[in-house]
Amino acid sequence: MAVKIRLKRMGKIRAPFYRVVVMDSRTKRDGRAIEEIGKYHPTEQPSLIDIDIERAHYWLSQGAQPTEAVAALIKVVDEGKLQTKEPKTPKKDLYEAAVAAAGGKSDAGTDGPTPRKKAAKKADAKTDDATEAPAEAAGDEAAKAEA
Repeated sequence: MAVKIRLKRMGKIRAPFYRVVVMDSRTKRDGRAIEEIGKYHPTEQPSLIDIDIERAHYWLSQGAQPTEAVAALIKVVDEGKLQTKEPKTPKKDLYEAAVAAAGGKSDAGTDGPTPRKKAAKKADAKTDDATEAPAEAAGDEAAKAEA
């Protein structure tokens, strides 16, 4: 059986990414692989190359033939010329920096949402109704006395 180390295409139409796989040379491009040994994302800046180099060397020692693209990727990983992307800053840090730049204070320290004020309005409405009801009753009695 002729074994090859090649790229297996994944992703959308204009957003490809690849897996570096070991597979029989007679299987189709996206067919079943013997083993996945890495991944390659060419659309990212810089390109993401993540290959388990120990497994790649094992398969090479067993007689697997790499394709031209995979041979170039293995060479980059072996030589250590791999560029790495800077880690993303967390959104919480970006938010706090924006709040500090705006001059406002952060609401990150609050324990939860602010309490509702509807309950206070209902209680005030009940007390207002209670104080107005006797006054209206007294006014009705005075109107009856005049008639």
